[in-house]
Amino acid sequence: MNLLVEAIKTHAMELGFDDCRIARAQLATHASDYEAWLAADHHGDMQWMARDPARRSDPRQVLAGCQSIVCLALNYFPGDDAGKNYRIARYAWNDDYHDLIEKRLAELDTFMQSLGGTQRYYVDTGPILERDFATDAGLGWNGKSTVQIHRKLGTWFFLAELLTTLDLTPDPAFGDHCGKCTRCVTACPTQAIIAPHQVDARRCISYLTIEHRGPIPEEFRHAMGNRIYGCDDCLNACPWNRFASQAREISFHARDSIFSMGLRDFLYLDDDAFRRLFAKSPIKRIKRPRFLRNVCVALGNVGDELDMPALEMLSTDPEPLIAEHARWACQQIKQRIKKHPTQG
Repeated sequence: MNLLVEAIKTHAMELGFDDCRIARAQLATHASDYEAWLAADHHGDMQWMARDPARRSDPRQVLAGCQSIVCLALNYFPGDDAGKNYRIARYAWNDDYHDLIEKRLAELDTFMQSLGGTQRYYVDTGPILERDFATDAGLGWNGKSTVQIHRKLGTWFFLAELLTTLDLTPDPAFGDHCGKCTRCVTACPTQAIIAPHQVDARRCISYLTIEHRGPIPEEFRHAMGNRIYGCDDCLNACPWNRFASQAREISFHARDSIFSMGLRDFLYLDDDAFRRLFAKSPIKRIKRPRFLRNVCVALGNVGDELDMPALEMLSTDPEPLIAEHARWACQQIKQRIKKHPTQG
């Protein structure tokens, strides 16, 4: 390791990152696969992913003179299930990771400027196929679910990167260590992993509950179960998580004000209460209509007659997205009560 790389890695660790490795700036390994994925419409409503795929596949088109990519990992594992009758993806249990990581990236950028570099940095916010370059750098490997896997962090980490004009010695790749394991493929509730390393986002619960703006397709509503924001099933299934440890950063741990709420309680949130409850949370960005859409589907799957008054109130909500899903939930609960009256 040369002195320049050593200085950058040392500073990254001092800023709280859990791993830092270097990739060469070049055409992404899976650029052609990415274009085929877009051509098959597997990105769904995420039109931003289809903008200028050639630029997204080559960091040299993003930053003039780019020679290297500093790839970073930050552990976010907040511990075991929060123990409620609903599920939120672990990364969203507390503060928005973008805010925290971008501050650290800005500090690392300033340090690298002092070394003579010009940088652009991202935390899944920019035009770069980050998992390809993380894999090139030996920062884990891309699993069959397309989730990045790290030998020490398992699946519970954020990726970030700085494109730089500095000519840094790249690290060796670690290689793919999934072997014959297909636990993530089997675990997916909606069979969104249509082949190893291929996900049809239109079937993915994370996509449906977060990125998708319209009604949840009825064919996937029962499979959503009690998930109201994201889905960790393919991450949970990975055997490499046996090496995972709890994140040092407490702002990733479960936020009491959110997890003190019952599933039904969310239905009474107006816009102001929603914004207050989810202030600085990634959940805030999907806004109240989509969030209550998700809650209604969950109640349709696990709710009971005590949830009916709130759902009936929302069944005439002026927001059509909320009203339609509230009516569906009422229908589902009524059917369960009719079928199992003693459990109603």
